[in-house]
Amino acid sequence: MVVVLDSTTRPRHPEKANRPDTPILRKPAWIRVRAPTSRGFAETNRTLRENRLVTVCEEAGCPNIGECWEKKHATFMIMGDTCTRACAFCNVKTGLPGPLDPGEPERVAAATEQLGLSHVVVTSVDRDDLPDGGAGHFAAVIAAIRARCKGITIEVLTPDFLRKPGAIETVVAARPDVFNHNLETVPSRYLTVRPGARYFHSLRLLQRVKEIDPAMFTKSGIMVGLGEERHEVIQVMDDLRSAGVDFLTIGQYLQPTRKHHPVVRFVTPEEFKAYETIAYAKGFLMVSSSPLTRSSHHAGEDFARLRAARDAQRSR
Repeated sequence: MVVVLDSTTRPRHPEKANRPDTPILRKPAWIRVRAPTSRGFAETNRTLRENRLVTVCEEAGCPNIGECWEKKHATFMIMGDTCTRACAFCNVKTGLPGPLDPGEPERVAAATEQLGLSHVVVTSVDRDDLPDGGAGHFAAVIAAIRARCKGITIEVLTPDFLRKPGAIETVVAARPDVFNHNLETVPSRYLTVRPGARYFHSLRLLQRVKEIDPAMFTKSGIMVGLGEERHEVIQVMDDLRSAGVDFLTIGQYLQPTRKHHPVVRFVTPEEFKAYETIAYAKGFLMVSSSPLTRSSHHAGEDFARLRAARDAQRSR
């Protein structure tokens, strides 16, 4: 694996993704959201600033930030705001990250308590510079939240920990309620969309979580609109089910800037619904498939439905 430390070296897509004259497709009506202006949004923002925390909501330019922050739901992005990878779809900056902040776990826990969260999602940048990829820091954050917020459920969205032996085991041992790792796209698009990663390594990570703790919920997601074919999306579903994954998310890719991979097309709501139907037929306990679906969108409500679905399955 090559660690890219200069944001100017972001991988170029053969379809001219980085050319300044590459047109950005106009968003259809179903993908538009209203600007965040509510009091709840302002209060969430204030809590995050007071605790000096980074969120993926902001760094990745999530279209659901207004809705989520209005409800005081935020997804914490730990280990800084600088990633050691340069994926062609991602708006998080690339470079050489700073050292880990030992006070961050407690600040994440404090903000979780202040926001009144009953289900919290914690993700991170890739930290290929660390011996364990940041797995120990994930575990410290989980422990700090559990110590401060009794009865809370915790969902982690981790990087792939490529070539980091023992990292998966460290995070699983901390016992998050949901272990999420996104495949992001179909295998044929990895070279241009996610060049620093390996499809089958990510798939194996999810399988390994289930081997260590069969009772732990696993979750993964992909973006569509990157040039994938329908049959490839369905093959990803089969691969994830073979790895025992419980929860699948499918959302529309949105191009952050002209330097990023272009949107090849906007997938219609009807197509998303068809993917949802197929995924449930393949045995996923929970599926979220819509243009605005993101990994942590409605995570708390979805976790409740996920747990209910497993209980119903066991009672049959």
